[in-house]
Amino acid sequence: MLRRLRVTLLRRSLLFLLLICLGCSAQSASPELTRRIERHVRAYYSLPADVQVLVAPLQPSEFTGYDAVVVTITNGAKSQNYDFLVSKDGKTLARMTKLDLSTDPYAEVMKKLSWQGRPTRGNKDAKVVAVNFDDFQCPYCSRLHQTLFPQILNEYGDRVLFVYKDYPLEEIHPWATRAAIDANCLAGQSNDAYWGFADFMHGNQHELNSEKGRDAQLAKVDQATLLEAQKRNLDLARLQSCIKAQDDGQVKASIREGDALGVNATPAMFVNGFKVDGALPIEELRSILDRALVDAGVQPPKHPASPATAAPAAR
Repeated sequence: MLRRLRVTLLRRSLLFLLLICLGCSAQSASPELTRRIERHVRAYYSLPADVQVLVAPLQPSEFTGYDAVVVTITNGAKSQNYDFLVSKDGKTLARMTKLDLSTDPYAEVMKKLSWQGRPTRGNKDAKVVAVNFDDFQCPYCSRLHQTLFPQILNEYGDRVLFVYKDYPLEEIHPWATRAAIDANCLAGQSNDAYWGFADFMHGNQHELNSEKGRDAQLAKVDQATLLEAQKRNLDLARLQSCIKAQDDGQVKASIREGDALGVNATPAMFVNGFKVDGALPIEELRSILDRALVDAGVQPPKHPASPATAAPAAR
C-alpha cells in the first residue's frame, strides 16, 4: 500500500510539473491579436503588400504586464526578425530594444569584420581601422574614394589602416561585379596593383559608362585590369586565367558580410566599428577619424586650415 501511495504521489508530481511547463511555454496569439499586430507593423513601417509579415507565438517576457513576440518581415529572399512587447490586455505593442551595457557595440561590429588577405593602405599596425564596403561603379563611392585618397591617407596614413571590401550593386551597376572580381585578381599578385586599379576605376567611371552596351563595358574593365598589371610587371598569363574564370566566391562572401552588418547601400565604411554612410565632406570624415583615434589613445594629426578659417592675408 505504501508503494502504491508513492507511485500515486510521483504521478501527481509529474503532472504538476507538466502543467507548469505548459504554462511557461509559448502561447499562440489569438487570430484577432495577430491580425492587429500585423496591420500596425505594416502601417507604421509603410510595408508594401508583397512584403510578408509573420507573427510568432507569444513568449513570457521579463517585463511585468507584457509578453514578448517576434515579428519576421520577409522581402524576397531577405528576412529580418524584430522583437516587440505586447501588453497582457492586447492593447499596446511596443518595439523592444535591449542594449547589453556589458559589451562594446563597436568592438562587437569589428569582430564580425574580416580583412585578412585584403589589400590595405596606411599603417598595418594602426589602432584605428577603416573598412569600406565599395562599389567601383557607384558615383558616391567615387566621391568618397577621391576624398580618402590621397588627402585623408596623407594626413592619417601613419595612424589609420584603410581596407576595402566588395559590395557591388549589380542590379543597378552592370560592370561593378566584374570590376570587383578583376580587382581581386590583381590583389592576388600585388597590393599596389589593386589600389592602382581602384584609383583608376573611381577616377574614370564616365569612360566605362560611356561604352555602348554591357559587353563593351566589361571588355573595358578587363582592358584596364591588364594595363594595370603591365605597369606592375605582373604574371599576365596567371592574371588572364583569373579574369577568364570570373570566380565570384570572394565577392559574394563580402556581400554576405556586409548584409550581416546592415549594409544596404554604398559607400558604407566602419571606423573601428562606427558606421559611416555615404560620401561625407572631408571635415566630417576628419571628425570621425579623430574621435576614433582619441578613443584608441592616439593623438590625431594636425589638419590644414580650411579657406573659411585661414588667417587673412596681410595688406
